[in-house]
Amino acid sequence: MRAPAEQFLTLRAYGAPPVVVALAAQGAFRGFMDTKTPLYAVVAGNLVNAILDAIFIFPLGLGVSGAALATVTSEYLAAIILLWKLNNELVLFSWNVIGGDIIRYLKSGALLIARTIAVILPLWLSTSLAARQGPVPMAGYEISLQVWLTISLLNDALALAGQALLASEYAKGNYKQARLVLYRVLQIGGVTGLALAATLFLGFGYLTLLFTDDPAVLDVAQSGVWFVTITQPINAIAFVFDGLYYGVSDFGYAAYSTLFAGVVASAFLLVVAPNFGLGGVWAGLTLFMGLRAVAGFWRLGSKGGPWEIVWSKTD
Repeated sequence: MRAPAEQFLTLRAYGAPPVVVALAAQGAFRGFMDTKTPLYAVVAGNLVNAILDAIFIFPLGLGVSGAALATVTSEYLAAIILLWKLNNELVLFSWNVIGGDIIRYLKSGALLIARTIAVILPLWLSTSLAARQGPVPMAGYEISLQVWLTISLLNDALALAGQALLASEYAKGNYKQARLVLYRVLQIGGVTGLALAATLFLGFGYLTLLFTDDPAVLDVAQSGVWFVTITQPINAIAFVFDGLYYGVSDFGYAAYSTLFAGVVASAFLLVVAPNFGLGGVWAGLTLFMGLRAVAGFWRLGSKGGPWEIVWSKTD
């Protein structure tokens, strides 16, 4: 498994610049409350990715290298589209540097980088522990994980909408409306998570068949059905809270709470997974998402910070 992984990542690394540019551009569009433009750019990039995958991997025989090249190409396309559209909204390159804004941006950025590392750490660790089980368990684990991530990230749309709406009302001082946004986004997130859980429980077996017809791999993938389904409501709430944190610029708490959840879940994985196999891996990831959701509810009821203003102030 290691040789193809290194081959993939070596080529995939060329996509790092457009990924960073595209993420920054998407953040700018969210500031304008424009969610359509990033959607069109990402859809175009992913469509090209899918088409090139179908050409590079099998007909041209490039295998994992073809997958990497297809992904890198799509990332450059998405970044170019976003920059082209963003150029119509603001000046992309300017020599006028505002020191205070740069420092504030770097401070917030450093907190979010710490949060991102905390999110990725348990995923890195779970992948490493699953890989040590052998190629068949690893393949089954990866199928379950990809289904889990894909469906879970549907909830990210709620986080983006909540972030934009809450930030707008919070900045205007419309705290009553901000509270309404908070309630509605959490309610919709919970209902969406339950609906996704039910859908996955009924259709998970059919989804796994899209990846492979190997009976041994399918058996392993099916062992993750409870993890994939049960965690959907938890994931929905956790992702929604991410958007709410950003909407009121609560970057510090977002970083520290996620770091705490990541460290606890990683320690759990190191202790439990070697003894319980993939069951321990699923349990560790469930703990990680559960702690993030609990941290969100705790923050809403805590004193201090931006949330106290939302609860105490009236329009």
